[in-house]
Amino acid sequence: MNILNILRDKHSLVYKIALYFFSILLIAYFLPKGIGENKISINSIKGLKIWPYKDLITEVDIFIKKDDASFKNEQAKIINSSALYFVTKTEEKENNLTELKSLIASQKNSANLKLAFQLLDTVYAEGIIEQLDISTGSISQNKLKNIFVINNGVAEQAMYYNFYTLNDAMAYFQKNLRDNPAKEEIIDVCLKYISITIFFDKHFTEKNLNENIQSLSLYKSNYKSGDCLIKQFEDITTEKREIVNTYLAQQNNFVENNWFNIFGRIILSAMVLAILMLYLAFFRRNIFGQNSQVTFIFLVVILATVITAKVAPYGVLFLWSLPFALVPILIRIFFDSRTALFTFLICILLCSFFATERFQFVFVQLVTGMGTVFSVAEMRKRKELIISAMVVLTFYMAAYVSYNLINGNEKVLSQKIFYLPFVISSILILLAYPFIFLAEKTFGFISDFTLMELCDLNAPLLRELSQKVPGTFQHSLQVANLAEEAVFHIGGNSLLIRAGAMYHDVGKIDNPRYFTENQIGEVNPHSEILPEESAKIIISHVIKGIERAKIHKLPEQIIDFIRTHHGTTTVRFFLNNFRNEHLGEEVNEEVFRYPGPIPFSKETAVLMMADGVEAASRSLKKYDALAINDLVDKIIDYKVKENQFINADITFKDITLVKKIFKKRLINMYHVRIEYPR
Repeated sequence: MNILNILRDKHSLVYKIALYFFSILLIAYFLPKGIGENKISINSIKGLKIWPYKDLITEVDIFIKKDDASFKNEQAKIINSSALYFVTKTEEKENNLTELKSLIASQKNSANLKLAFQLLDTVYAEGIIEQLDISTGSISQNKLKNIFVINNGVAEQAMYYNFYTLNDAMAYFQKNLRDNPAKEEIIDVCLKYISITIFFDKHFTEKNLNENIQSLSLYKSNYKSGDCLIKQFEDITTEKREIVNTYLAQQNNFVENNWFNIFGRIILSAMVLAILMLYLAFFRRNIFGQNSQVTFIFLVVILATVITAKVAPYGVLFLWSLPFALVPILIRIFFDSRTALFTFLICILLCSFFATERFQFVFVQLVTGMGTVFSVAEMRKRKELIISAMVVLTFYMAAYVSYNLINGNEKVLSQKIFYLPFVISSILILLAYPFIFLAEKTFGFISDFTLMELCDLNAPLLRELSQKVPGTFQHSLQVANLAEEAVFHIGGNSLLIRAGAMYHDVGKIDNPRYFTENQIGEVNPHSEILPEESAKIIISHVIKGIERAKIHKLPEQIIDFIRTHHGTTTVRFFLNNFRNEHLGEEVNEEVFRYPGPIPFSKETAVLMMADGVEAASRSLKKYDALAINDLVDKIIDYKVKENQFINADITFKDITLVKKIFKKRLINMYHVRIEYPR
């Protein structure tokens, strides 16, 4: 139960702690798994014609593999050029010749046999080779020109066509016996005693072919550890690109998501985000006190890191195309310049781990971001976004060129492709407008664009106010002028207070005749009702104003001015009337008191002062410097005495300056002529 009570009482702090740890885990997950000097992705060199990074030195042996087509072509060449092996076998030949000799010796009339023997001996002397079928195309004519004949274990190179095949031998017999009357008889003898002496050795041929194929290397080149693969500013040729891609692919295989790496990423994320959270806690307590504002700032940091993590693998050109300058623009529009710059610094520190040339990345982005903050000091018109985009492009170009000139990288500057990402990034700055709209709708923020739209006199609620209660409308305009001038000098959001002043009295639309600024030549309706009823009607304009503002969907920051412009003061005129009518009776002042709350910011405090002073100035009988001086002091001192400003970050020095400004403005407003001593 105690834990539940703590969680309930400290829910805001618990939420921030949960947000902090959630952000740590998310950012740590997306940070690069391996952070090294040569952490370059294959995609990061796509489209590059020169190597913009430092000399690429390999830490491991690199083997450049042949592509499939080249490897298959080499295999085909080996197959086409591989030798055919034949083996000599003479046993059958010797037997045939011996048998034929015996036959010749046994017959008296053996002239034909002797001629057959001579023909066979001639053919056998050249060799009779096994006929190969070349019609299928498996054995090319080229191979037949270079064969090996193995005789007694020794392989000798020869040509297939230098030997006789059985068909060649038959043709030889036919040619030499063309005119011999015993041609048929002699050929029959030759055919009987002829035999192949050189046989095709399929097994040995295939074995030799397989050995040659297996000896074919998968790699066409290799580099040892310590070798330079490519030098800085060297042209990236097709061969160099292949070498670098092979190295990068192999390097990525060595990246291990081990526990040390995970622990390091978590510690890094925790430190950086802790710095951001401590900055808000110590130096921007007003932001730290609002969970929605802290969430928005952390969400910007998370989105910047995640988007960078997703885009970085596609290459350096894609990384530089990201609109990092959007971060200070978005933060500056809703907060202050220091918070914008500090948040941007945190984002760049985290995103730099995705860059290869980290110092260059940090330098260029920080210079551009700081310049961007100055360009959005006042973001009240849409054209200022275009100006900001141009400023971003100018700072990008100047920072990038100067950095490379200092480092002697003139060759990089000649490559137009390196400037394209800066142009894209600058154009993407225009996305700030839809992001501003989303942030306003999601987190309830209010931008200068919205405030300018609200201050437009043709806005529906202001137009209704000017038509139905012109007196109150003129009062609101005068209050807006007074308040805006004062806040401008003491420091604050002058556009916010002007918008708040224009709407602070919209609740008077319902009963306009009961407010003095709308009573022109009419009978005062308060004279016909009791003081407490009059007070109720006057006080109700605050509640009715809130209701009307919500119907018209005004931002909460504007509704706050309606809530607080009377604080918890009383309707003194009717309270005094009631006391005069009930002398000696105890008076319940709460009946005559506004519901509050009291002002809680510099802007709402100044509006309360401006509203009281402007309304009271209308009742002056004599408009001179002395009367105005006394009136301003009286009204504001009463508010201070009633403790209306104890929750607002406004000092007595500010209040004194506000008084001086109000007096000067009222004197000019009523054209008071200052009397000089004679």
